[in-house]
Amino acid sequence: MAERVRFHLDEHVNPSVAHALRRHGADVTTTSEAGLRTRDDEAHLQFARATQRVIVTHDADFLRIASQTSDHWGVAYCHRSSRSVGDLIRGLIVVYEALTAEEMKGRVEFL
Repeated sequence: MAERVRFHLDEHVNPSVAHALRRHGADVTTTSEAGLRTRDDEAHLQFARATQRVIVTHDADFLRIASQTSDHWGVAYCHRSSRSVGDLIRGLIVVYEALTAEEMKGRVEFL
């Protein structure tokens, strides 16, 4: 069976997103839980690589990083003011249900 997508939420993503994804059965870490508050983007990327997690972010810097390398487990990007928290959660559930971890590797999903 293919591995499910696992998520890591950047520090600016509403914590209720983690709660909702966990209720849906997803494996999720947050910046605070991972001890990454105030750490730079590279630290988040290293954590996500080491734990094979898709980075969920509103930070366009991760789009730049993802365009320079495919050595990551995926980026799920949503501009902060473009979607509600509910829309973001629904979009991530679609990613979780429709894609495997291997399919997300090196990929950017715009939510």
